[in-house]
Amino acid sequence: MNVFRPDLGGGVLFSDLCEGLHERGHKIKVKCAVPYYPQWKDTTGKNGLQISTDTSLGFPVERHGLFIPNNPNSLIQRLLYEASFFFSLLRRLPKRHEFDAILVFSPLMGSVAYAVLASWRSKAPIWLNVQDLSAQAAAAGGISGGGIVSRMLVKVQNALFRQCDLWSTISAPMVDTLKSIEGAPSPVEYVPNWLHASLSAHIATLRAKEETPETTPGHGIKLLYSGNLGGKQNLLAFCQFLHTLPISFQFTIQAEGAQLASLKSWIDEVSDERFTLKGFSDEAGLAAALAEADFYVITEKAGAGNSFIPSKLIPGISSGTAILAICDSDGPLGSEVNEFDLGAHLTWDRLSELLPLFEDVLNNPLRRTVWRQNALARSTFYNRTSGIDRCVSILAKVIELKK
Repeated sequence: MNVFRPDLGGGVLFSDLCEGLHERGHKIKVKCAVPYYPQWKDTTGKNGLQISTDTSLGFPVERHGLFIPNNPNSLIQRLLYEASFFFSLLRRLPKRHEFDAILVFSPLMGSVAYAVLASWRSKAPIWLNVQDLSAQAAAAGGISGGGIVSRMLVKVQNALFRQCDLWSTISAPMVDTLKSIEGAPSPVEYVPNWLHASLSAHIATLRAKEETPETTPGHGIKLLYSGNLGGKQNLLAFCQFLHTLPISFQFTIQAEGAQLASLKSWIDEVSDERFTLKGFSDEAGLAAALAEADFYVITEKAGAGNSFIPSKLIPGISSGTAILAICDSDGPLGSEVNEFDLGAHLTWDRLSELLPLFEDVLNNPLRRTVWRQNALARSTFYNRTSGIDRCVSILAKVIELKK
């Protein structure tokens, strides 16, 4: 895996999974990068050629240096990033029969390529967990563009996937996409992510104290965005539309990532006091911000397809906060919000409906009550214990493949 605590996003989840497997008696060894995400810069000052190992969690975490792009939207830099991680990992291949199974996380193809070689060397079967379909996500985020480059990346990605023994992914539409790849194993396992333990505790504490807050015309609509800010989120375009609306709102944005500078520049330029841009808060701050928000905003660039589902959805619904999803209807996010009525969903060509939506919510608090109840009911599906149970079950299947 490329990210591991203290990295945010997938780093938190991957760490929590490893800790959960360790708690259940499995012997774990982690190979990951130096911390860098989502800031896209070395946060320790230790990035380089040296490999370091930390055992403070009760199992070894082996950190490798890599090339960290200063422009993550550059295709050349992203390819260097992938290749550097692969070659950094390659310095330590496992011994024969050292492991019973290898778990590798996509989106980094460098990780998957290393897992293939490590499997060949150690004779351990590979469990591929697809968090993002990186080739498709790169096209959706504008990194690879279209045409021949995107097609080549998809071919390389799929060829590496076919070297893995068992596949899993995190949403039903992504399962269907993986099944459509020639040579996919059957079945493709559905293993949704979950809310990790520490954030779950903060959210549960606040949720126990509060009733559904009333939305009144006095304070306007309170919006929250918290997460990575890259090309595939397209948050700047959403903010530019919001800026045109003649309505009272407060949009708090807690973010890091490749597009942060562009968003900050625009907010400074328009001087719209309805927008507040902050860095990431700690988990207690995120839980408090979710409790205050009328809508938790999740945006996806049009055409993202079935390549990923935002992990930020899970803390949003676990707090009982209504989701405002701006995305395609048939992707994993749109499908989830619509099927379980977790909030409001608009495609990019329907942004004109935002104003009447906000006015309706201000005048009809019952809508938020229904969304809150639906969100809390759905959040039980993303429970940590059941999530790790699923992973333990799949790990047993993978280990059986070795025999």
